Amino acid sequence: MVVVHLLFIDTNHRLNQIVHMEISLKFFIIMALVNFFIGLSKGGLGGPIPVALTVPLLSQVLTVPQAISISLPFLMFGDAFALRIYWHDWDERQIRLLLLPAVVGVALGLLLLTTLPDIALRRILGVAALLVIGYKLSSTYLVSMNYRPANWHGYLTGGVAGFASALANTGSPPFTAYMLLQNLSPRVFIGTSTLFFAIVNGLKFLGILSADMIGLETTTNFDFALIARSLWAAPLIPIGVWLGRKLIDWINPTAFEWIMIGFLFAASLTLLLTTPLQTQ
Repeated sequence: MVVVHLLFIDTNHRLNQIVHMEISLKFFIIMALVNFFIGLSKGGLGGPIPVALTVPLLSQVLTVPQAISISLPFLMFGDAFALRIYWHDWDERQIRLLLLPAVVGVALGLLLLTTLPDIALRRILGVAALLVIGYKLSSTYLVSMNYRPANWHGYLTGGVAGFASALANTGSPPFTAYMLLQNLSPRVFIGTSTLFFAIVNGLKFLGILSADMIGLETTTNFDFALIARSLWAAPLIPIGVWLGRKLIDWINPTAFEWIMIGFLFAASLTLLLTTPLQTQ
């Protein structure tokens, strides 16, 4: 009887090791893809879709708050490369319109992120991913609209973009939809987007770090050990930036965006229709 019990314990231990190895391999692959996609987006390929994929992908192996907090340092690393490329190529008036409401939006987004259960956040993230796809499908119509600009449009966009970015890294679609209507040159368009989201990501980082420093236990506290174990993937960001800038001239950007949308649609269905083991 003792032998049977010991065999059962050994078998169970081996099964746990196999499951852990599978999860680790899955995390390794997803982390590599996430950093590469960040680089491609910062290099100008794929628009907001690759960054919108980061949290849905990481949420396959982490909780949503963990996915937000671990992706944030890598997004900021990508921002540094993009800012260097587009330094001063932004519209200061648009930044002034958008920034203060974005601060409020980020605060509200982080508040929800730290209070809602993971399963609710997964459903919200799934819906947000579908909204990103809806934005892509309607972007051609936005360009052709007979639009009359108003300051409150900028205020609303800044708040929504800050909120969506803090909650699910999906602030780019509402921001891009608004910017498409402003008749900016492509370089100023990208430069304004780069500066805005660099600031928004910085605000998110300060918000989460402040909670860590005052000892406030939240679901978004930085797991510095996990981030340190993921630093090997950081070089994929500059590689992605370089490759993104090169591939713009070599591949059809629209075809690439549709491939990304396919990944995003699959990830959104997973978030909407499945329940991870830890929340069952």
